[in-house]
Amino acid sequence: MTTREARGVAAVETAEEETIAAYLQHNPDFFERHHAVLARLRLPHARGGSTISLVERQIEVLREKHAAVEAKLAEFVRVARANDALADKLHGFTRKLLRAGSTEAVIATMESSLRMDFDAFHCVLVLIGPHPEITPQRFVRIVRADDANLKSFETLFANGKPRCGQARDSQREFLFGADANDIGSVALVPLGEKGSIGLLALGSTDRDRFHPGMSTEFLARMADLITDRLVPAPSPVQVKSTG
Repeated sequence: MTTREARGVAAVETAEEETIAAYLQHNPDFFERHHAVLARLRLPHARGGSTISLVERQIEVLREKHAAVEAKLAEFVRVARANDALADKLHGFTRKLLRAGSTEAVIATMESSLRMDFDAFHCVLVLIGPHPEITPQRFVRIVRADDANLKSFETLFANGKPRCGQARDSQREFLFGADANDIGSVALVPLGEKGSIGLLALGSTDRDRFHPGMSTEFLARMADLITDRLVPAPSPVQVKSTG
């Protein structure tokens, strides 16, 4: 048989298979009317060289689908529980910041909660100054608006949303200093409109803890809370009575 003849036979067989498949789809009661044909059908076992009946194969497929659905449901439950736990931590974080009085107390409370409640042992708060009321420390970095180190965060500030994943070497060195080489993943959280206040950086030695696919909703809420506590609300304008 020539190559052309073989291709012709293959094309005919494919057409016949499509015709049979279409017929069975339009006649689902075919095997009810031909029980003998159904009984003689044998299919290769998915996990071995033996053969099984069509009904056994259908049962096997249903079991596989059921197992897949159960696995997906278990994953949904796991994520839901993790979100509940995170929501509880954020609630506690909020209450602690609300009870803090001075700006210094707010910053101290923030650092303590991030480390103890969120296991964020590598965390840095970068504030765009001047902030004479705040004493720079390991957790707090105060920089001028024209600081060259802020240029690498221009895209983050322009977007105005938290970003998770890998950071550039220059960013890690600026944020984490001597610990930069140990940081495997980061969460960068701009504070204020387009990062006008600064940013919060959370680092982890685990490369997968902060990844691009994770939700940043809780980080965004945390950013709003921190911004509100660091930026005093404007005093209400009092209208003098003319009467």
